[in-house]
Amino acid sequence: MASFSAATVPQNLTFSSSNKLSFSLPPSSSSSSHFLSFPTSQPTLTTRLITSHQTPRAHAPPSASAAESSTSSFHGLCYVVGDNIDTDQIIPAEYLTLVPSNPDEYQKLGSYALIGLPASYPARFVQPGETKTKYSVLIAGANFGCGSSREHAPVALGASGAAAVVAESYARIFFRNSVATGEVYPLESEGRLCEECSTGDVVTIELAESRLINHTTGKEYSLKPIGDAGPVIEAGGIFAYARKTGMIPTR
Repeated sequence: MASFSAATVPQNLTFSSSNKLSFSLPPSSSSSSHFLSFPTSQPTLTTRLITSHQTPRAHAPPSASAAESSTSSFHGLCYVVGDNIDTDQIIPAEYLTLVPSNPDEYQKLGSYALIGLPASYPARFVQPGETKTKYSVLIAGANFGCGSSREHAPVALGASGAAAVVAESYARIFFRNSVATGEVYPLESEGRLCEECSTGDVVTIELAESRLINHTTGKEYSLKPIGDAGPVIEAGGIFAYARKTGMIPTR
């Protein structure tokens, strides 16, 4: 890959070696998204994009049997988990040998999404023998995606056909990896939706209105705006966004 001088790109992009790219948005942005407001005392995160030959699942219908999705809304069944769901539960380490840039292995990675959940979750997120989930929206409690920094976690969810995660809060690295890969929308709820919704409920997420509608219960819930992270995910991840906006040359 060709190297670029930091002086030739906008100030909000800084290149380093080994195909890595650090990304931040100007502090003047009005968004309250975590993507823009991580504590400045923390080291700058450098994110490596796992290139996939597949269409990023955050902006494509998960499967014919699952949800109807667009870049402005998602509709389908939800799958509900609790607090502190870590990356080992999302995708166990034994499956990290799968390479997402290989289309067949990308599909396999999706088939193992959330396979590490304990037996207290009787419904499987992806049925045995299947590669796609029937659940388009994952609803979680606090600290979703804690644990390791593996990018495979959001990639596995996206490969399974999930379009969005709605959690009370996220581990910072999972949130950033979700945005960087463009695989799933990491949305934050205003309250504990994991106690308001049940696995199998039919829901709609409206991004523009920042709300989730549970058609099964008839209730609506406010979500925190995705903010400037939204266009990055919609573009297909950080590198796709940078090319789309002319920050780096198009291949």
